Amino acid sequence: MTTAAVIRPATAAPRAVTRATGESRLVRWTLIGTALVFLALVLLLPLVTVFHQALAKGLPAYLEAIREPDALSAAKLTLLIASIAVPVNLVFGIAAAWCISKFEFRGKNVLITLIDLPFAVSPVISGMIFVLLFGAHGWFGEWLSDHNIQIIFAVPGMVLATTFITAPFIARELIPLMQEQGSEEEEAAIVLGASGWQTFFRVTLPNIKWGLVYGLILCNARAMGEFGAVSVVSGHIRGETNTLPLHVEILYNEYAFAASFAVASVLTLLAFVTLALKTFVEWQQHRSAAEAVAADDNSERIAA
Repeated sequence: MTTAAVIRPATAAPRAVTRATGESRLVRWTLIGTALVFLALVLLLPLVTVFHQALAKGLPAYLEAIREPDALSAAKLTLLIASIAVPVNLVFGIAAAWCISKFEFRGKNVLITLIDLPFAVSPVISGMIFVLLFGAHGWFGEWLSDHNIQIIFAVPGMVLATTFITAPFIARELIPLMQEQGSEEEEAAIVLGASGWQTFFRVTLPNIKWGLVYGLILCNARAMGEFGAVSVVSGHIRGETNTLPLHVEILYNEYAFAASFAVASVLTLLAFVTLALKTFVEWQQHRSAAEAVAADDNSERIAA
C-alpha cells in the first residue's frame, strides 16, 4: 500500500502535464487544415494556373514560345546578369561578414544598416536612384555622355541594379553564422604560423561553406527573378535589354497570354530547382551538425 501510494502520484504527474500543455486533436487538425488551404490557394493554385495557361495551345506552341529568339535572348541576358551580380556579391558578402564578425570598429552598426538598405528600399526606387546618378540628366550623365559610356537603358545599368538589390543576401547569411563561431580557431591557426589566406581557406571557409552556399542560392534566385529595379533601368528593348521577367510582362501586355505563361513557367521551373538546392543545403547543414554532435559525444566517451 505504501509503495503504491508513493508510485501513483509520480506516474500521474507527467500525464497531467501532458494534458495541460498539449492541444486537442480538433485544434491540431484545424491548424493543419488552415495551413494546407492557405498553401493551396496562395501557392499551388497559381502554380497550376501558370502551367495550365502555358500549355493551353498545346506543347508545340509552348516550345515555340520558349525557343523564340527574343525569349532566348532574354534567357541569356538573365543568366549573364546573374553570373556577374552573384560573384560580386559573393566577394562583398564574405568581406563584409568577416569585417563585422571578426573586428570591432566605429561605424559598425552603420555598416550593418547600409547592408540591409536594399531590403528596406523599394526595387523601383532603387532603379530610380541609378537613373538619377547615371541617366542623361543625372549627376554623372554628362561625363558619361562625353566619354560615350552608356549605363542606363543598357546592360551595365541592369547589372548595377541587380547587384544592389541582391547585395544583402550572402552577407546577411554569413554574419550571424561567423559571429556565432567566433574567432578562436582563426587565432589558433595564426599562432601556429598560418598566413591570412591559409587561415581563410583551411579554417574559415570550411566552417561557413554551407551557409555560403545557402546565401549564393538565394542571391542567384533573386538576381534571376528581379523585376522592379531592372525594369526602370532597362529601357525594355526587345532582344537587347529584356530579361525573362521583363519579357513575360511584354508578352502579357501584347495579349500573347500562352507565350507569356510559357516563359513564366521557365522561371517557375528555375524556382523549383532553387528550392530543391535550398532543401539539399539545409539537409546537409543538419547532417553536418548531427555528425559534429556525434563526434563530440564520442570524444567525451573516450575521454571518460
